[in-house]
Amino acid sequence: MAKLNSLQDVFEHELKDLYSAEKQLIEALPKMRDAAADDELRQAFAHHLEQTQQHFERVHSILSDLDVNPGSMVCDGMEGLITEGEDIIKENPRKSAARDAAIIAAAQRVEHYEIAAYGAARTYANLLGYSDAADMLQTNLDEEGAADKKLTSLAEGGILSQGINEEAAA
Repeated sequence: MAKLNSLQDVFEHELKDLYSAEKQLIEALPKMRDAAADDELRQAFAHHLEQTQQHFERVHSILSDLDVNPGSMVCDGMEGLITEGEDIIKENPRKSAARDAAIIAAAQRVEHYEIAAYGAARTYANLLGYSDAADMLQTNLDEEGAADKKLTSLAEGGILSQGINEEAAA
């Protein structure tokens, strides 16, 4: 890890971490989409893949504007979360509501990790006077929050529909 001597250093480190995290997710989301049994869950993963590509581009744009090379840093936290999700799929090869429920839980851990990271990076951007970067990071943060809510909705269902969790419990 690089020396963190200022908030600018912390901000740049966070951006590099997010760059790596989004890059890893671009590779992982198609696997999650293909593993899902539920059609709506597959569609949610497909939609989030499109958003993730935009998140990656926004972070890349911020790094470029700051003249910061993302380098080859690997986000270890995201790597671990993705491995957990991949293990669920490998260890449970049959598509089922139970596996979908476990995939949703793994995906929500990813979303919560990203929400924390984007919230911190947005705060740093604001403090450092990078209002355009803060706006882009807030957009990513809002979309991550919406993805988390969508996953919760699929898991829990609604008044007129049974959720994946209930289906798995049956």
